[in-house]
Amino acid sequence: MTFTQQIITIALVVLGTMVTRFLPFAIFSSNRPTPKYIQYLGKVLPAAVFGLLVIYCLRNVSIFTGSHAIPELISILAVVVLHLWKRQMLLSIAGGTICYMLLVQFVF
Repeated sequence: MTFTQQIITIALVVLGTMVTRFLPFAIFSSNRPTPKYIQYLGKVLPAAVFGLLVIYCLRNVSIFTGSHAIPELISILAVVVLHLWKRQMLLSIAGGTICYMLLVQFVF
């Protein structure tokens, strides 16, 4: 990429980020109540994103080759235990990721 193309790319990324951050405040003013479908999406999307993350991470796992999916299963168990214990999604994801990386690097 040339320097001009880099500047244009950075400017478009900044513009896209700003639009996606400020657009909800422009559409949904504080004077009106938030529509029911937006409240519904706020409740169901975090769990849906978490489910998609699990499916994406496990899509190429084979129980018939390699470590037979043992590190993945242990890490899933760690995520479930952390989430039931602390109820913090970021901690659950980070804990499961760290558990998986340690298992893959040092055990399997």
